Amino acid sequence: MIGVILAGGLGRRMGGRKPLRDLNGRPLAAYPAAALRATCERVVIVGKRDSALPVLEGVARWDEPDEPRHPLTGIVHALARAGDDVLVCAADMPCVTAPACERLIAKRAIAAAGGRLQPLFGVYRVEWLDVLRAAPPDTALTRTVEALEAPLVELPEDVVVSIDTPEALRALRSRA
Repeated sequence: MIGVILAGGLGRRMGGRKPLRDLNGRPLAAYPAAALRATCERVVIVGKRDSALPVLEGVARWDEPDEPRHPLTGIVHALARAGDDVLVCAADMPCVTAPACERLIAKRAIAAAGGRLQPLFGVYRVEWLDVLRAAPPDTALTRTVEALEAPLVELPEDVVVSIDTPEALRALRSRA
């Protein structure tokens, strides 16, 4: 299983460069990278060619196409390049754990929390590649993933939290 850290977004609400933001002395993307390294044979970070990404130990960089700017672009690129199923996690999900990754891998599932689909954390199957490629780029990722009827694994909400704003990052720092 290849672990894929999605990091191709602009991070506008964060003020840009989200994967590089400091969280207790480490880049934000280092946290999901550690969970993926503990459970996957290989880990990559996927972003645009112009994405500012941290250099993370044991993590290769794959550049996805420049357009469209949508999480699905990174997922499709990773599936096509890996040629096999991949475990996807957003770069801004620092509370993801190795046990959560293991549960998703065992069930080949997408995460859910509080009864809501969490499409930026889950196993994407190579057999879905054609359907994902055909999805309109203006469609919400949640809607695209719901149509796959993938198995879901319910996880605690604090595990799948994404850090989208400077305020959310400060709040997480203060809890750590």
